[in-house]
Amino acid sequence: MNLVKSLQYLSLGTLLLNPTQAAPNIILIMSDDQGWGDVGFNGHPNIKTPHLDAMAANGVKLDRFYAASPLCSPTRGSCLTGRNPFRFGILAAHTAAMRTGEITVAEIAKSKDYKTAFFGKWHIGWVEPDLLSSRGHYSPPSHHGFDSWFATTSAVPTWDPTITPKGWVKWGNQPGEPWKGGAPYLQDGTPVTENMAGDDSRIIMDRVIPFIETHKDQRFLANVWFHSPHEPVLAGPKHRGMYAKFDEKRQNYYGCITAMDEQIGRLRDKLRDLGIEKNTLLIFCSDNGPSDSSAKKGIASAGPFKGHKHQMYEGGILVPACVEWPGTIAPGTKSAVRCSTVDLLPTVASVIDYSFSKTKKRPIDGVDLLPIIKGDVTTRPNDLFFGYRRLYQDIDGQALIRRDFKILKEAKKGGRTRLYNLAKDPHEKNDLAKENPTLLKEMLQALAEIDKSCQLSRDGKDYRY
Repeated sequence: MNLVKSLQYLSLGTLLLNPTQAAPNIILIMSDDQGWGDVGFNGHPNIKTPHLDAMAANGVKLDRFYAASPLCSPTRGSCLTGRNPFRFGILAAHTAAMRTGEITVAEIAKSKDYKTAFFGKWHIGWVEPDLLSSRGHYSPPSHHGFDSWFATTSAVPTWDPTITPKGWVKWGNQPGEPWKGGAPYLQDGTPVTENMAGDDSRIIMDRVIPFIETHKDQRFLANVWFHSPHEPVLAGPKHRGMYAKFDEKRQNYYGCITAMDEQIGRLRDKLRDLGIEKNTLLIFCSDNGPSDSSAKKGIASAGPFKGHKHQMYEGGILVPACVEWPGTIAPGTKSAVRCSTVDLLPTVASVIDYSFSKTKKRPIDGVDLLPIIKGDVTTRPNDLFFGYRRLYQDIDGQALIRRDFKILKEAKKGGRTRLYNLAKDPHEKNDLAKENPTLLKEMLQALAEIDKSCQLSRDGKDYRY
């Protein structure tokens, strides 16, 4: 199968689980650097995530859900566009920004009279109009279909997000000094200084709840992208105390995830208080696997899978995910079909009955998740491509999954090309590259084809000038 020919220039139409049901509200939740194993519903023995566990139990648990890249910015762009990050030129963190030529999930929702809002970590363009930087440029959520937004450009401490934390020795200011100027959050372009102390997930949800209350009688789409558990990883006294038997790093890591989970529970409760939970599609995932340092120290968990953030192995790209839509998705549903962040836009397009016009058609790499959730589709119909590139550091990691086989190029100088059968070897212990030269050649060709297709998109093929 020629991969480029298999890519659909999709004209997406409606496919509701219940054809008579009105298009729902949509909330897309994302955590930051949360590993596949860092959640109760995937079996973590210590981290308490009762609300995410309840969400998964009341809907569908996506057991093989992938981020489009093993790090944040490329994956975030894939969530908005349904396209591989190599198509729109965000190949790593702090590189480039989302192009206005891309069509986002917020823009297609607005075309259907949805109210749209963004909350949390943006990281696909600067949100400060006067910020000058050697990499990236100004490209806030308002340039991409969001009516209102409360956002940071990139990471903040997960507790007291305006203050550089004690013991911080990496990039940024000295401990106790303002974090990134002391006002990293902007509300529709204006720096925010009120209600900025304490748990960062609570600070974000304090803005989400009023938006939902205001638009409960309208259709709305909200992206809620938490910073937890990305470094600087901190939890407040309450949530650290829940893990008092562990060391300080685990107290903070486990605690900040539980604090985020608490806010997701607050969101779910609000939907029920307002009586709109049955008309709201709620999707949760992480942006990539657990951070390198936390995973190597055994603090963060990719579950049984090999690797972590910045690696093309399963641990770097396989993330926790679940979907809830009461009354439409049957409770206790599970799926092992391989899905991805590129599938979010096609799914939303299906739910709201959006079709690309002839002038706006472009390669869409994702697929509609609803047939997978229904069980009508038991095998992914197209390949999954992943990438992470910083050529000046000799980093060019790529991977492709076709059916049960995965080829990957390790994201490091001199990295090997490996081949795995994920059905028989999900933990990537047995490299088949040498013993299957014919399959290796086929997979390498497929990888080259999708890379070339993405390069054509990146160089302007999909946009009108």
